Amino acid sequence: MSIQIRSLYKTYTGGVHALQNVDLDIATGMFGLLGPNGAGKSTLMKILATLETPSSGEVFVNGADIRTQRQQIRSSLGYLPQFFGVYPQLTGAELLSYIAKLNGVPRRNLREAVHENLAHVGLLEARDRKAKTYSGGMMRRLGIAQALIGNPRLLIVDEPTTGLDPEERIRFRNLLTAISRNKVIILSTHIVGDISSTCEDIAILAKGQVAFRGHPAALIAQAAGKVWQVLCDEAEFPNIAGRMQVISTIPKPPNLLLRVVGDPIPGYDMQSMPPNLEDAYMHFMGSVVGQRVEEENGVVE
Repeated sequence: MSIQIRSLYKTYTGGVHALQNVDLDIATGMFGLLGPNGAGKSTLMKILATLETPSSGEVFVNGADIRTQRQQIRSSLGYLPQFFGVYPQLTGAELLSYIAKLNGVPRRNLREAVHENLAHVGLLEARDRKAKTYSGGMMRRLGIAQALIGNPRLLIVDEPTTGLDPEERIRFRNLLTAISRNKVIILSTHIVGDISSTCEDIAILAKGQVAFRGHPAALIAQAAGKVWQVLCDEAEFPNIAGRMQVISTIPKPPNLLLRVVGDPIPGYDMQSMPPNLEDAYMHFMGSVVGQRVEEENGVVE
């Protein structure tokens, strides 16, 4: 399974450019799509899920053209949107049975498919509970179960862990990793921790364009020598925050322990720290992408 995206544009009424000249090749495994809100991630996911059409450009899913072979693509596609709605009066099993019928699962295989997918996401014991009684984490797991009905080869999940507690988030990420061995799974999120724990191939979208593509380690390498830890008092905080990106703040009365990204400020005892993916992402978005925007606007000579 593979996806090829070439010169993809999506423009909405009023001249809003959601995607601009996107080129990507995505292979089997977990692929992470990072970017701030409004970067174009959900638009790209909807195009790949055949819910929207490109303004221009080409998209091929395992050789099938997304413009002319949409039904063929849908037959191998599972999709969990950012906002997954259900019929609240249906039980988990009833909902999956309904989705399975829509996806063409033969009647003789229906019960087995529902049972297998509920067990896969840890909801088998809750199969007879109405969906309206499910917690947020259970609902997201039910969303994955419905996306997996029919054993799709391409799975698209958009902001899957938003609103989940840490335990549910970890469980969700482990589930995606476990099923990615023979599928393409595209994980779109603005939560860096979801990517760092699951993906070895990532892209960053910024203002509808691919700003970075590669292994997370390559992004982390760009932040080497840019991550610092510094102890300061509250009066010094505004000066540091105004000149560097603050990643975390830990109270150490009467001081604050900061993790910051950027060029060190003279006069402060800043200790160099090894960067992680969150540090690297913040550095990239603040420094690299910010500089590109300034150059495009003619701010930087």
